[in-house]
Formats: sequence, structure tokens, C-alpha cells
Amino acid sequence: MTTVGTNRQQSGQFLIFDGDDTLWENNVFFEESIDDFIAYLDHSTLTSSEVRAVLDEIERANTKIHGYGALAFGRSLHECYEHLHQRHLDEAELTTVMGFAERILRQPIDLIPGVEETLADLGLRHQLALLTKGNAEEQRLKIDRCGLERYFTRTFIVPEKNASVYHEVVADLQISFETTWMIGNSPRSDINPALTAGLNAVFIPHDRTWILEHEELAIPPMQERFLRLQRFTELRAHF
Repeated sequence: MTTVGTNRQQSGQFLIFDGDDTLWENNVFFEESIDDFIAYLDHSTLTSSEVRAVLDEIERANTKIHGYGALAFGRSLHECYEHLHQRHLDEAELTTVMGFAERILRQPIDLIPGVEETLADLGLRHQLALLTKGNAEEQRLKIDRCGLERYFTRTFIVPEKNASVYHEVVADLQISFETTWMIGNSPRSDINPALTAGLNAVFIPHDRTWILEHEELAIPPMQERFLRLQRFTELRAHF
């Protein structure tokens, strides 16, 4: 776990934010690359949906070994191309396929509407932290470029999010489960493991959330521990 700290101290509750597709756009760039990859592959018998299903399974397996991010995504594209064509890529093909992944690293940071104003307002009443998963170097670059880190008491970069990680974060911050909220767009990484760990959670769905982050929400019996919003800016009405 990589962390960065500041000296900001505020009263109130502790709000922990996801990064990708909660604070800034992320998966839309991967989806655009997948569309271009499928068009380039131009498989003779499989439909686009069938190719995508193969890629999803390769990514599902690879994330367990190689983690997340554009470079891991490039490995999956490479494997998918070789698997479906049943031959090795030549140098030109490899350059093209890897280019679909590498261009993601050059995309500008596109903040979700109202994010910065909302963080600035929430920071007047509560302590804020950032918890993002993925390749540490890639995530660090996004954080550096997004211009939001000044709003956070702490920043955490982790390879995966699960209940154990949430326990570690709470222990590191020395905060209470009862007054801490995890805020994010992913049922699999942000909401369900946080609730399992004993935190409260705010679900803000994103219409381009990565399919591998989809999961049925495990809404707790105590409804006050869970909040579903439509837009990030609605946080100001609840906190």
C-alpha cells in the first residue's frame, strides 16, 4: 500500500473516495480502445460481442496475476489477439495492438462534473481521503495530474480493494468504522467490501463502469449505512 499524508485536520465524519470513474473519467478510454481493437481484429466468424466476451475472460484471469491498468490491459489485448488468430503477432501488429493500450496513458484527466467544488465544500466539515487501486505508477500519475490531492488528508494506492484492505486503511487512519464512509462507483471494489468491513458506503453509479466491477449490491439490513446517489454533487446535501 502506497500512502501520502498532509497535515489537514477537520472535524466531522471521514469520507474515503474512489478515484477512477468516481472523481475522474477512466473506463471510457478503455472502452474506446476495446472498440478499436475489435475493429482492427476484424474476426471472420465471431461477432463483436463474442470477441468482447473472450477478452473479458482473459482480463478476468490476468487481473488476478498482473493487476490493473493500461499496461496490464495491453497484455490482455495481446493474448486475445494471439488466441483468436492462433498465431503470434508480427512486429507491426504488436505495435498496433499495444498502441491501443498505451494511448490510454496519454489521455487527459477529465474530472467528473462538480467533483472539485464538492470536495472543497465537504472538506470544510469532514476529513477526506483517497483510496484508489491499480498500478501504483499509473495511479500516481493520475493523482498528480488531477489537481485534487490537496483536498485529501491521506492518499492510498493499493493493488486490490477488499475487506482486509479497508480494515488496514481504518487502522492506519485511526478512525471509527461507524463514522467512516466509502464513496465510489464499483459494487465489487468500493461498496460491497467496504460494507463487509463494517464501513458505511455511498454508491454513485457510472454508466461506463467496467464490466468486471459489476456485482449485485450487498445492501445491509441497517439501511442508514448505505446511500445511493445519482450524481457526485448530491454528496453536499447529505454530508
